[in-house]
Amino acid sequence: MGTKQFMNLNEQLEILKSRGLIINDEEKAKVILIRENYFFLSGYRHVFLKSPKDRVYVPGTTFDELYALFTFDRNFRNIIFKYLLIIENNIKSILSYQLSKKYGYKEKDYLRVSNFTQDSKKTRQVNDLIKKMKRQIRVNGRQHTATYHYISNYGYIPLWILVKVLSFGLIGELYSILKVEDQLSIAEIYHLDVEILSTYLSILANYRNLCAHEDILFERRVEKNIFDTKYHRMLNIPIMDDEYIYGKNDLYAVIIMLKQLLSEDEFRLIINEISYEVDLLNGRIKCIPFEKILDRMGFPNNWRDIIEL
Repeated sequence: MGTKQFMNLNEQLEILKSRGLIINDEEKAKVILIRENYFFLSGYRHVFLKSPKDRVYVPGTTFDELYALFTFDRNFRNIIFKYLLIIENNIKSILSYQLSKKYGYKEKDYLRVSNFTQDSKKTRQVNDLIKKMKRQIRVNGRQHTATYHYISNYGYIPLWILVKVLSFGLIGELYSILKVEDQLSIAEIYHLDVEILSTYLSILANYRNLCAHEDILFERRVEKNIFDTKYHRMLNIPIMDDEYIYGKNDLYAVIIMLKQLLSEDEFRLIINEISYEVDLLNGRIKCIPFEKILDRMGFPNNWRDIIEL
């Protein structure tokens, strides 16, 4: 088994140059490499390579272009993350309100097994999730100001406070084991059906974690596809093998989900913020057609038109 050897900054530059990358200012490049990490930056090379199997850059590719894509992804990731946190807070608020109204505000009331689906296939999942939530109360209850306040002063934590320490993924799982009528009461607020909302929560929790851990985002795909929507049709997204080629399991699918989960004003803001970053990157990329980057993102050329639909 081979091993990776430490490379100093000069050696890192030499490797990049040996693969055809043009470095106009080596001192500036060294500052970027030591601050950002050679291997993290190299993760963005694929769109600039001559072929998927070729480790050589397209002729004319510069270090500045590679770094421009790196910084674009960082800014893009921060934008997506900000609005995913809004959705996370919204769904936590709606879910805790609906369940507290129906089942009570003390954990001994809202965590009863009888409050959840009675589907025998999900019995184990229900029991496991209740245990996870009780564990969050036990482990994290005294570590957060709000939960500590309720434990200290009232001896219990209402669900609208508990959701503060529950992950987005756990909230999505909680939604999936609710009774159908409770799922409907939540889904109807978003004008979605239960299966679609459940799928959205699962996918967005995945993207939320990717953003939080600063993984490469712009070309990320997930295994689960979203359902076809009116937006796919209205944007005339091309179809191949009976499937839309954009907006199914890519970043544009995230945009389509955000369209349905954010308020109109919030969605207009996120599209404007993304547009600024896309236009900025477009002005910095010269070595490849910019459509290639949009394609990697899953963005159709008319991606901005969704703002008016």
